[in-house]
Amino acid sequence: MTETFSIRQMCDDFEVTPRTLRFYEQKDLLAPLRQGTRRLYSRRDRARLTLILRGKRFGFSLEDIRQLLEMYDSDGSETQVLQTYARAQERLAQMETQRAEMDAAIADLRAEIAKGAAVIATFRQAAE
Repeated sequence: MTETFSIRQMCDDFEVTPRTLRFYEQKDLLAPLRQGTRRLYSRRDRARLTLILRGKRFGFSLEDIRQLLEMYDSDGSETQVLQTYARAQERLAQMETQRAEMDAAIADLRAEIAKGAAVIATFRQAAE
C-alpha cells in the first residue's frame, strides 16, 4: 500500500493551514485521494507541496507554479528543464532589480532620517 498522509500531518510537516492545502487543491496544484470527507496525501503530493512553497518563496505566481508542475507531470524532458531554468533566471533578475530598488529606498530613507535628527538637534539646542 502507498504511504499516505493526513491533512493534519501535512499541515504540521509544512507549517501550513488546512485552508492553504484546500486552496492549493482548488487551484489544481494538489490532488489528494478522497475517502469520504478525508483527504489523503501521497508522497507525490508532498513533493508537489515542497515545490509550491519553494516557488511561492521565490515569488512565482500560482499560475507559474501550476504550469511548471504540469511540465514535470507531462514529460520531464529537456524542454521542461530549459523552461524551468529560464523562468528561474527571469525571476532572479526581477528579485535583484527589486533588491536594488529597495537598497536605494533604504539609503534615501536613512538620509532623510539623518536630516530629521539634525533638525531635532537644532530645536533642542535652541530650547536650552
